[in-house]
Amino acid sequence: MVAEAIDFKINKVAESRVNQLDPENIVFGTLFTDHMLVADCVNGEWQTPEILPYGDIAYNPALASLHYGQSIFEGMKAFRNVDDEVVMFRPEENFKRFNISAERMCMAQVPEEIFMGGLQKLLELDNAWVPDGENNSLYLRPFMFASDVYLGVRPSFNYRFMIIMSPAGQYYANPPKVKIETQFIRAAEGGVGYAKCAGNYAASLYPAKLAQEQGYTQLLWTDAKTHTKFEESGTMNVFFVKDGKLITPKTSTTILKGITRDSLITIARDKGYEVTEQDVFVKDIIEGIKNGSVTEVFGAGTAVVVSPFSAIGYEGEDYVLPEITSESVSSVLKKGLNDVRKGISADTHGWVYKV
Repeated sequence: MVAEAIDFKINKVAESRVNQLDPENIVFGTLFTDHMLVADCVNGEWQTPEILPYGDIAYNPALASLHYGQSIFEGMKAFRNVDDEVVMFRPEENFKRFNISAERMCMAQVPEEIFMGGLQKLLELDNAWVPDGENNSLYLRPFMFASDVYLGVRPSFNYRFMIIMSPAGQYYANPPKVKIETQFIRAAEGGVGYAKCAGNYAASLYPAKLAQEQGYTQLLWTDAKTHTKFEESGTMNVFFVKDGKLITPKTSTTILKGITRDSLITIARDKGYEVTEQDVFVKDIIEGIKNGSVTEVFGAGTAVVVSPFSAIGYEGEDYVLPEITSESVSSVLKKGLNDVRKGISADTHGWVYKV
């Protein structure tokens, strides 16, 4: 973790609400820790960050981000390892990606000492909120939005950066059933698909709702031009196991460069799997499920970690995938990732940061 180069104003809560946390019954994104970080950028100058009791914030109806969508975020996690220490997983990669998103959305760059130092301070204060348990973690949500009060269409001069934190358990109770989307698009070349901006998620809600009404959990997005190549799945990157080899779509300006994705590729190669980043065609995967050469399809992301799919819907037909076992590639990779995070396996890549 980087050294703190600035002082944070800290206003602690009078009494913690951590007794509201039930590690055996965590619903994602509904309970928040005692404190949050707020830092304002005013005309290009970052003000002293403040750590405050978690709570509502006031905003003007003419707030620029409400009208023009200058809003970005990151998703990351902290864990409690086998030595009861609180650790973060690859936070520097989230910091880099956050500012890549900021650049694409014409927003201010957040200094490392505010982003990384803020995470450190918050986790020191709210470390009791990091739940134990195999599938449990503390979800960390840094985000930033335009804070100008102005209705003209231009980049904001002022921004607010915040971090909130929420206990998290297993995201999906059961393996998702997904539908291949061939009408709507998530992103197009030259757009903002690689940025973690709020609008990407808003645009996905309607087609996802239509799929859910048909009995699916999520979507498998295809390319905007031809709908013949896979890109992402919902809020996840996607992997395929074909003939025992691990395949994932190569990243582009339409695909978010997932940190979990990158970590799984590295772990897979460390374990001797053949991994290829390439164009993945819908027809090849459907045919592979039919003839048995495709044995697994799974999503990967911060929230879901590794999530195998139970079936894939395409052109009115569902293609059922084999049941996942402890020997499945997705199970081996998930265990490998969690073992590094929890301190069970050696951190040979320098991914884990102790708080």
